[in-house]
Amino acid sequence: MATRNQNAAAAPQLQNRDNVAALGKQKAVVAGRPDAKNRRALGDIGNVVNVRLPEGKPLQQAPAARPVTRNFGAQLLKNAQANAAANKQNAIAPAAVARPAQRQARKAPAKPAPEHVIEISSDSDESMRQQSESSASSVRKCSRKKVINTLTSVLTARSKVACGITDKPREVIEDIDKLDGDNQLAVVDYIEDIYKFYKVAENECRPCDYIDSQVEINSKMRAILADWIIEVHHKFELMPETLYLAMYVIDRYLSLQSVLRRELQLVGVSAMLIACKYEEIWAPEVNDFILISDSAYTREQILAMEKAILNRLQWNLTVPTPYVFIVRYLKAAASGDTISDKEMEHMAFFFAELGLMQYGLAASLPSKVAASAVYAARLTLKKSPLWTDTLKHHTGFTESQLMDSAKLLVTSHSTAPESKLRVVYKKYSTEQLGGVALRPPAVELCK
Repeated sequence: MATRNQNAAAAPQLQNRDNVAALGKQKAVVAGRPDAKNRRALGDIGNVVNVRLPEGKPLQQAPAARPVTRNFGAQLLKNAQANAAANKQNAIAPAAVARPAQRQARKAPAKPAPEHVIEISSDSDESMRQQSESSASSVRKCSRKKVINTLTSVLTARSKVACGITDKPREVIEDIDKLDGDNQLAVVDYIEDIYKFYKVAENECRPCDYIDSQVEINSKMRAILADWIIEVHHKFELMPETLYLAMYVIDRYLSLQSVLRRELQLVGVSAMLIACKYEEIWAPEVNDFILISDSAYTREQILAMEKAILNRLQWNLTVPTPYVFIVRYLKAAASGDTISDKEMEHMAFFFAELGLMQYGLAASLPSKVAASAVYAARLTLKKSPLWTDTLKHHTGFTESQLMDSAKLLVTSHSTAPESKLRVVYKKYSTEQLGGVALRPPAVELCK
């Protein structure tokens, strides 16, 4: 037992000697190096308590060793991850400071939009708000610049007063084609251009004052022929365009060629045949016109006169007649009405056919004759207003420009019941055409 204790006590001494010997060998190895003199000897870190660093700060004693358990290991791992994240953030921070302010503002999270809160204010709050708004509006009115009247504006205003156009109401032109947008036959896209062309074309190839140049024909004979043409047209139930074109052919041919008295009806028959061939789908035959003229002319005579008329007119039959204008003007007269005014339509055509018999209107513009017929019809039917801005716009005539022609038509209406040429009067006295000829004439226009 004593020997065992002695051996146990001698073991630490032998171990210390071995350590000293190993340390001596290490120093000897280090001393053999060239930089051995400039290096300090290593010490036992665990045994050094107060070692002075070059900065003069004491090195704190290392904490006592602690057994590594599962919880302690997890805590160490968590601390290590936290330190790594902190170091990474510190490394990124200087670069973030150097970035432009615009990129920082772009990456900044957007602030949530403030919620709209509806506040229910009391009556006193509402009155305060109204007072503040009224005061603000008064301030705005006071802050506006004062309008300065220049010399040009003053002179312009005085000129308008002198011309009487200061208080003139603005013209209201209604769109008379707005209801025909889906009607392809109305050609709404081109209708204005078509009538502009008609206005230009009516000045060309127009009949002139030819009675003085005719030897055997006078205005009364022409009226008798027109009355007979209107009767034939009505019996054959032809299109209205045919009647107006036939009268144009007669007047145009008589303007260019002298005609004997016995050939005047032959000119009328041939002109009717030409107009029927131009306008009608099923034109009457030559034999029909021979029968209607009581065989006064042969077939060869009618065809020869037809050829002579066409050659003299140079086959130019595409001309605007009063009919194409009166259709347009009636549409302008009925603007604003929910339904078509048939009475107005019949009355206007009644005056237009009375105008065909008047030699005084033979050389007038077809558009003016049509406008005068519409004006006389509105006057007879006591329409108000008598001549609207829409009619003035589409016809291109004022009331004063139509007055003479309208007086002639109204006079014809007033004398029609006692006249020998009463075909038009009888035609428009029927119930089928509204009996418009029976209405009292507007004799106040003739005074």
